[in-house]
Amino acid sequence: MSANKELPRLTHQSSALVLSGGGARAAYQAGVLKALAELTPDSNPNPFQIICGTSAGAVNALLLASHTGTFKEAVARLCELWMGLTVDDIYRSSWHSLLGNMFHLTRSLFNQGVGRRRPLALLDNAPLRKLVGEVVHFDNVRTNIEEGRLRAVCVNAMSYSAGESVSFFQGVDELREWRRFRRFGVRADITVDHLMASAAIPTLFSTVKIGDDYYGDGAVRQLAPISPALHLGANRVFVVGVSDNRSPVHWGKKRTKAPRHSPSMAQIAGQLFNAAFIDSLEGDLEHLDRVNLLLDSVAEDKLGELSPLRGVESAVIEPSQSLDRLAGRKVRHLPPALRWLFRSTGATTSGGGASAASYLLFEKPFLDELIELGYQDAMWEQNKLRDFLQPHPVPQEGGERRGLFGIKVKQTEAANGNSQS
Repeated sequence: MSANKELPRLTHQSSALVLSGGGARAAYQAGVLKALAELTPDSNPNPFQIICGTSAGAVNALLLASHTGTFKEAVARLCELWMGLTVDDIYRSSWHSLLGNMFHLTRSLFNQGVGRRRPLALLDNAPLRKLVGEVVHFDNVRTNIEEGRLRAVCVNAMSYSAGESVSFFQGVDELREWRRFRRFGVRADITVDHLMASAAIPTLFSTVKIGDDYYGDGAVRQLAPISPALHLGANRVFVVGVSDNRSPVHWGKKRTKAPRHSPSMAQIAGQLFNAAFIDSLEGDLEHLDRVNLLLDSVAEDKLGELSPLRGVESAVIEPSQSLDRLAGRKVRHLPPALRWLFRSTGATTSGGGASAASYLLFEKPFLDELIELGYQDAMWEQNKLRDFLQPHPVPQEGGERRGLFGIKVKQTEAANGNSQS
């Protein structure tokens, strides 16, 4: 593996789309992308040369990367898919399946906690594998790369044996593999197994074996979610998250009433999911902003000493409303077996675990509301997004431009190394 080598000098703007994980919350991404598609100028029919995704965001990423049409056409297909989804398209929701899996988990206690015939999981997501195999045309990824519509696509998973974040990427020949602390990039021909591994939420969905190792959800142990896009050559990133907490106005505020009881199982699980799917992305965005501010404050003749740090223009869209509250109102639309499971574990508003429910609520009333919210949130920033979507030449060395949300970004010789990540 080639580690820590610099990429060739960038002679053009490589914009990356970074889609975070979040289960059913990823429907919000479809709404944001719908707005972007409407704002995309005809002069830039495929605005993102690099597409990276994690968990459910990885499925969205591959749907876009494997479409041979324009960005607008790919997004239309993506929205059509999300608006037609139900729980049974993602995992089996019958009493027979649920109780059978619970029995399988109980029996594993007599076998050192290991499943004898298949990996342990509470839910059977075989329907998702079937759906992905039908809607994602993996062979088209290579076609798009060869024809210049795509520089690279990347999906992230977690190795259970190594305890590290692995970025499986497929892209142009000049891209190199990389290694950092507890994370590394591996060139691969992306398949359904990579997607299923990236979306294998721990304990809920079964792990996936790729080669000699078992992999799970890519959000787990992902210390730097934006880093893969930068290693693949991006100098501009558009990030779609699933948290409403990035705005400083929310920080330190008490957002719930005093608890009436100790945390329910679902409330505990919801906080663990949030830690995996949300916290690392928010921390990485803050790090990127600080590096940009640092570079902007350094005299131009001193920037070379900070190599390989480089300025990266970023744009971020995240929910303006609480997805937990939206989910709490929609639990009643689930099939009977899942309603029982959610109520018994506290995955409701009254039980404090609506956050956990929001990751599994693949039902039309919830998904439609998320898509509409994503669309409206993006449209509120449409003037800034129009500018971001315009094709931009790389500024001359020492040049300066203002980032989407008012952060100045300097482009220097240091910008042609790997990345600040």
